[in-house]
Amino acid sequence: CMLEKVLSSSLEDYLECVYNRINANGSVKAVEISKELNVSRASVTEALNKLAQKEYINYGRYEMISMTDSGIQKAKEIINKHNVLQFFFKDVLGIEKQEAAQTACKIEHIIDENILERLADFNKHCVSEPEFMQRFKK
Repeated sequence: CMLEKVLSSSLEDYLECVYNRINANGSVKAVEISKELNVSRASVTEALNKLAQKEYINYGRYEMISMTDSGIQKAKEIINKHNVLQFFFKDVLGIEKQEAAQTACKIEHIIDENILERLADFNKHCVSEPEFMQRFKK
């Protein structure tokens, strides 16, 4: 059932963190996720169990955390949303990097796919026409 695959914004953050950590270090531990997301170990365990139930990760009490193919695909979708939004805020609108990243993180969870695609197209247009992009920066 597709509905069961829908992730809350916090589970998306966990999945994104797991993906980024595995990509950077080859592995990830629950304690690292706890520190990065500033949440309790119990919260991490609960989230990892939910992600495992949805078949986005492989996780058992004493096992290494690994990602499934659908988990990798979902994480890449989340990261792409974040990158499109952050580019728009930072590079098109000239918003400071940290504020752009924080705002992108909030919006990535709720933005409609159609709007995201149009924003990505707008970003591409801006890259191909730098003088056009300069009009939006303060």
